[in-house]
Amino acid sequence: MLISVIVTTYNRPDALSAVVRALLDQTDANFEIIIADDGSRQPTRDALSAFAAVPHAPGARRLVHAWQPDTGFRASAARNLGVFAARGDYLVFLDGDCIPRPDYVARHRLLAERGFMVSGSRVLLSERFTGELLSSSAPVHRYGLAYWLKQRLIGKTNKVVPLLHFPDTPMRHYRAVKWSRIKSCNLAIWRDDYLAVNGFDESFVGWGHEDADLVLRLARHGVRRKGGAFSTEVFHLWHRENTRATESENRRRVEERMQTGVTLADIGMDSHPKAEDRVEVVFSAM
Repeated sequence: MLISVIVTTYNRPDALSAVVRALLDQTDANFEIIIADDGSRQPTRDALSAFAAVPHAPGARRLVHAWQPDTGFRASAARNLGVFAARGDYLVFLDGDCIPRPDYVARHRLLAERGFMVSGSRVLLSERFTGELLSSSAPVHRYGLAYWLKQRLIGKTNKVVPLLHFPDTPMRHYRAVKWSRIKSCNLAIWRDDYLAVNGFDESFVGWGHEDADLVLRLARHGVRRKGGAFSTEVFHLWHRENTRATESENRRRVEERMQTGVTLADIGMDSHPKAEDRVEVVFSAM
């Protein structure tokens, strides 16, 4: 089974490069990387081009850059474009400032289960620590538990316990639909389930709750939620908070939809390809 890792990015090539380096160092034997770009400028394209001839784990089949024009915060549209460009049966959504460990894709493969989406979590890194890592191009994804325990003790991370690995058991299954604490920075969904609800709803613009909307619609489609913590943890590089001017409006829309039976996105996967969509293959072994 080919897994597609959909990495959302916007004008942060240093962080994206760290994420791509970690993805090219995965232990999994069959995955591709799709960069879902919400309108980044030329430095992001240059950073990705540098990976065209970089040695990588044989499991990395393709690196693709899917770009849309910058007309504001449109993460939903960028992710849908990424899925349009992807070939995998299983989709793993990851943000371009969240560095995965070498077994990240393999762990998502282990947790993949029909009828479920998998919601993971993240370890937050401090502003100073993030600067240190990016300036040195440190292979942070390879560091072991002892290293991270030290960083936690000196206040450079917010937690360390979830870096432990727990097995895949029915205990990971949520008993009820919950749209709180969903993070699309680390979320896995079967492609056919994603298409069945028409993907992310692109009518959600600006920051906030488009991921909760997707989870609610998937739940109505019959997809249950499964916890990916203590297995698929990622390291979230520090960044300034995005403006939350649209949060209350987007939240209101989600709460209204909770009272309806809607499953399909108003504007979703069926709107692609668009004339402005641009998909470029950086490298391919397929």
